[in-house]
Amino acid sequence: QNVVMDRIFSGIQPTGTPHLGNYLGAIQNWVNLQEECSSVLYSIMDMHSLTMPKEPAVLRQNILDTTAAILACGIDPKKCFLFRQSLVPEHAELAWILGCLTNVPRLLRLPQWKMKRASQNNEGTVGLLTYPVLQAADILLYKSTHVPVGEDQVLHLELAQDIAQHFNKKYGEFFPVPKAILSTTKKIKSLRDPTVKMSKSDPQKLATVNIVDSPDEIVLKFRKAVTDFTSEVTYDPAGRPGVSNLVSIHAAVTGLSIKEVLHQSVGLDTAHYKMVVAESVIQKFAPIRNEIKKLQEDKSHLIKVLKDGADKAKELAAPIYQEIRHLVGFQ
Repeated sequence: QNVVMDRIFSGIQPTGTPHLGNYLGAIQNWVNLQEECSSVLYSIMDMHSLTMPKEPAVLRQNILDTTAAILACGIDPKKCFLFRQSLVPEHAELAWILGCLTNVPRLLRLPQWKMKRASQNNEGTVGLLTYPVLQAADILLYKSTHVPVGEDQVLHLELAQDIAQHFNKKYGEFFPVPKAILSTTKKIKSLRDPTVKMSKSDPQKLATVNIVDSPDEIVLKFRKAVTDFTSEVTYDPAGRPGVSNLVSIHAAVTGLSIKEVLHQSVGLDTAHYKMVVAESVIQKFAPIRNEIKKLQEDKSHLIKVLKDGADKAKELAAPIYQEIRHLVGFQ
């Protein structure tokens, strides 16, 4: 099969404004992909967000804040379909059909289920168990051929591939088997504990840089970033995770290679280097932060963008879903 990317699908959970890790790991990649491929769908995954308890008012606000942020980062609704998942009911309908082809032991083995269930005192809900099936439906509903994923989602994509093949075996060749587009950016780690990834839910306020943080907050967080007792700047993720994380961030926000970044920082000690990295992050995010503020003031515009995107997504999904209904015997 040739490497033509016919259709790309990706989604983001509405957790409010993204942090540095989300931006470098996913959103920056999304912006590039909308330029390279003619059919690209990006979804705000509001149905997925119910897998962890959410206040309705908070969810409503988070959907708008996430939308404002990805638009400010350069996602252009003229170049892609940007829409809210729950506005396209076929996602849930297809998830039911695919769930009936998926065996439970397979879902029980997925690491996210084990981790999240532990964090909910082992009272995992049905949604928490089956959301990878909904993810498969998200992708397959549009006959997507490629999915940008981080390392932590590779197993879920493999499930989607298996479900596609299983469906094809049962009902005839129908779904393309979606391929992964792996992010080239190294996982961005917590600034307080460089052994874990940067996360929105980190209880340590200084661990996570938000893209709407003020310059002062960014400086403080980098100044307090955990490093080690060697003052030289080197890249050795296993031996020096803290400093290496700073180098990764520096390279990713400036678009330089690790090698170029190290070359620039010869002679700097880590304390000075932290300020160099902080400054490059501030420069990268300043225009984005201003644009987010502007967009957040125009709620009706954000709602319209998601609604228009959903109308276009529906147009694409409806004929495919009609065929699926026919294949499984619903009509």
